[in-house]
Amino acid sequence: MKAVFLLFFCLVSATFVAAQEQFSVYFDSNKFDLTTKEQSNLNQWISANSKVKVVGIHGFCDEDGSSGFNDTLAKNRINFIFNLIKDKIKIRDDFKTRSFGELHQLSKIKAENRKVTLFYLEEKDLQRENEILGIKAVEPIAELKEIIHYPEKLVFDNPDGTKSEYKLDVAFMEKMSNASIGEKLKIENLNFKINTFIVVPESKGKMYELLTVLQKNPKLKIEIQGHLCCMPVDRLDLSTQRAKAINNFLVANGIKENRLTYKGFGSSQPLFPLPEKDETQRAANRRVEIQILSN
Repeated sequence: MKAVFLLFFCLVSATFVAAQEQFSVYFDSNKFDLTTKEQSNLNQWISANSKVKVVGIHGFCDEDGSSGFNDTLAKNRINFIFNLIKDKIKIRDDFKTRSFGELHQLSKIKAENRKVTLFYLEEKDLQRENEILGIKAVEPIAELKEIIHYPEKLVFDNPDGTKSEYKLDVAFMEKMSNASIGEKLKIENLNFKINTFIVVPESKGKMYELLTVLQKNPKLKIEIQGHLCCMPVDRLDLSTQRAKAINNFLVANGIKENRLTYKGFGSSQPLFPLPEKDETQRAANRRVEIQILSN
């Protein structure tokens, strides 16, 4: 005698066996549509269980017929029931792969084996759905950030045949690459000619450090922030002009403008109160900072 045909058989945890509920409707021999009585039973179940969630739908056949015939008949019964309930009851997307074969018991009465069984969770158990089904949460795999190797110096050929060499601060560039959104970094030794926004030649390498980091980190967006010392009022808006000069240098060398913003704060955010006590404090207040906007 052929065993009852069961679709989508697999093992599940004992936890689910204890927590699941099930409801069955029965079919006439070789049929996949319901009788009036079974249709009424299904409708009553739907009305009484509108807040449950179906996690598996299984089709069963009796021992009559070939395996191929029973396979098709079981699938047709599942599809028939699914179409009747899909807009009325929540159904788990992977219901066809959820199998609970150990919960089915073969009956000696053929008519009791011609059925579709709905396995479902009651509303009170829905918050534990994955736990009950034995599904372990998949930990997101952290994206490994590419290790970037920065040069220690840059050498350029000048039109007159000479070369310009700029030593770069690799530690600063690495720190900028790995900075968190919102973090501020002071650019050490970035100096300007007195009362201008012209970068002194000795500080040109600091500009190339910024450029190199932005070139190698295409998702990086920054705000360039200028600060002054000494004077309580930035009458010439010099802090903004200096921040803008750095911005323009980066844009001129291929960095897209939508990755950059700039702003001057004058002396409104001093590290040391005005008037400063000595040149050390003045130098600390007279600074350019980079704030990370996106990385």
